[in-house]
Amino acid sequence: MGSMARLLVASFLLLLLLLPCVFVNAKRTYIVRMKHHALPSDYLTHHDWYSAHLQSLSSSATSDSLLYTYTSAYHGFAASLDPDEAELLRQSDSVLGVYEDTVYNLHTTRTPGFLGLDSDFGLWEGHNTQDLDQASHDVIIGVLDTGIWPESKSFDDTGMPEIPSRWRGECESGPDFSPSLCNKKLIGARSFSKGYQMASGGGYFRKSRENESPRDQDGHGTHTASTAAGSHVANASLLGYARGIARGMAPQARVAAYKTCWPTGCFGSDILAGMDRAISDGVDVLSLSLGGGSAPYYRDTIAIGAFAAMEKGVFVSCSAGNSGPNKASLANVAPWIMTVGAGTLDRDFPAYVQLGNGKRFTGVSLYSGQGMGNKPVALVYNKGSNSSSNMCLPGSLEPAFVRGKVVICDRGINARVEKGGVVRDAGGIGMILANTAASGEELVADSHLLPAVAVGAKTGDLIRQYVRSVAKPTAVLSFGGTVLNVRPSPVVAAFSSRGPNLVTPQILKPDVIGPGVNILAAWSESIGPTGLDNDKRKTQFNIMSGTSMSCPHISGLAALLKAAHPSWSPSAIKSALMTTAYTQDNTNSSLRDAAGGAFSNPWAHGAGHVDPHKALSPGLVYDISTNDYITFLCSLDYGIDHVQAIAKRSNITCLKKFADPGQLNYPSFSVVFGSKRVVRYTRIVTNVGAAGSVYEVATTAPSVVKVTVKPSKLVFSKVGERKRYTVTFVASRDAARTTRYGFGSIAWSNDQHQVRSPVAFAWTKL
Repeated sequence: MGSMARLLVASFLLLLLLLPCVFVNAKRTYIVRMKHHALPSDYLTHHDWYSAHLQSLSSSATSDSLLYTYTSAYHGFAASLDPDEAELLRQSDSVLGVYEDTVYNLHTTRTPGFLGLDSDFGLWEGHNTQDLDQASHDVIIGVLDTGIWPESKSFDDTGMPEIPSRWRGECESGPDFSPSLCNKKLIGARSFSKGYQMASGGGYFRKSRENESPRDQDGHGTHTASTAAGSHVANASLLGYARGIARGMAPQARVAAYKTCWPTGCFGSDILAGMDRAISDGVDVLSLSLGGGSAPYYRDTIAIGAFAAMEKGVFVSCSAGNSGPNKASLANVAPWIMTVGAGTLDRDFPAYVQLGNGKRFTGVSLYSGQGMGNKPVALVYNKGSNSSSNMCLPGSLEPAFVRGKVVICDRGINARVEKGGVVRDAGGIGMILANTAASGEELVADSHLLPAVAVGAKTGDLIRQYVRSVAKPTAVLSFGGTVLNVRPSPVVAAFSSRGPNLVTPQILKPDVIGPGVNILAAWSESIGPTGLDNDKRKTQFNIMSGTSMSCPHISGLAALLKAAHPSWSPSAIKSALMTTAYTQDNTNSSLRDAAGGAFSNPWAHGAGHVDPHKALSPGLVYDISTNDYITFLCSLDYGIDHVQAIAKRSNITCLKKFADPGQLNYPSFSVVFGSKRVVRYTRIVTNVGAAGSVYEVATTAPSVVKVTVKPSKLVFSKVGERKRYTVTFVASRDAARTTRYGFGSIAWSNDQHQVRSPVAFAWTKL
């Protein structure tokens, strides 16, 4: 070995020795909570104070270390620090907490008609659709997501009046985004990427970055924004599927896009900065189709930002997550957030599998290319070089075996559309995507790169059995386009995350479900409909599924309610959407769960599926003030400093607290008996219907629980009047031995309204 070679080897070994040191002291993003009122008099602004505080830590901390200063959503800042600097900060008297940045993930034409929004709003007394459209012009929906594709026809501003004068937002410029792309519909566009840049821009694993601009390179943000408030677009479709008029829930409302999500995720520091700016810009509704796992509210960035928004009168809608059908899989469970699960529409995209034995099975697909013809093709399953071949994971299929054949791929682990790409790359000409027990009978249509049909678990098992039982199995795949008026619908999506709520078991979550399966909405033209790098197709609209899709439906409906009732609080709007939700499908049966086909329950669907017509005139609402939420927080096992962190008030003493967190004036009930047999809650309802309204109560419950409501009749002499009632739940002596959980309801009704609250019962500790 020559001297130069020895020198190179020695240098390489030295580098290996130094690498651990590099990574131990690598800078990370931290969110720092400060004593907001302790601003020294010699600093003009909190930003100046935070910057000086950082620079006093060490020589490596500079003014560039300060990434964000938060004002509206949080008292503190985000900074790039090494662990030693973070520890020094924790020891400072003016610092209340230092938390490492968290990564959150995205919860990835027919809908308005399904919700009844194409017909006149006759139930909005004294007004009509034109009045509601006019009022909606003043409502602004802020969407925190992957940005926006401003050229989309869904953000056309034809016929819209001037932007509300109270609006303080703006459209930022970027390498691929001009402020002139905004208009009277898309009135704001900003991006927040410092947390993402810190996480992905340093070290030896540098990733290519997107441009720092509000432009949507992913498609998700454009889809959610147009679902909430997209303008009418005629003849919209995904490559011919779901053709019709595309429109958002509140097509006359304004949209402001806050790009907080990037290729590696949505970083808490960026989300908090987006929420902070959206609140100060003046949005009325915040829509976040993203989330993480459950955490105490004082460690949950979204919950903290949403509390500040609620306090300013901003309605916050968040997706429940796509971790169903597992129990206790919810995200975004804070009671001041509208937590939205997903259901199906009455629209489907049938596709068919014809086997060589003559049997024909129905599945779904959005494949839009040339079909396979009528000639049977060889069918194969699980014959690859390794055990991952039945899942069609990348590199798992042997080209010699699958070339020219239809391949059965089990659903799970990798993306559904990626499986089709794996089959195509190995030479396969078609795919049957077969569910396993985990996803049950739920079918999600995808715009596959090759002829492909998705089938449920039962059908999948029959096809797998056919392949194993005959010498030369064959199949033909065909495609049936778009079908409407599917029954039953809605059905709770199997992927929709479920309760119980592990953060606060006494608060029932999710709150409601909305349309979240096979939703057509606007799309970014920088990416194909599958999102795969090798998908070169371009489309102005795409069909997607997830609680990411159901969340903006509710955000848009909240905007309509805000337009109709400008004085209503976020909790009143939430109450209206919850207490008027329905729990029967279009066959007059109780809602079913796609995961197993059995009846659903409130841990899956909350109060039920939203009904906008009824929500506009709910009769009664359960209102909750900021002080009520603080009393609720004080009733949790949190230190006062944690409550102060969420509420951003230094004078909280928690002298007033609920005996039980379930005493919060919530529109639903979650009764946790534990070792108790009796649980008693008091609620207050406000009359938003006619003067002189009278309501009588009706209850349902499992046979082992007796429910008593006092009084059983409520008489309201005037509008705005508040009435109190107490409900007592008594479990039988042996209930804890025989029952783990159950469900019921409490409904106040008259000839005009039914104000219904779901009830969940649990005997074991959740």
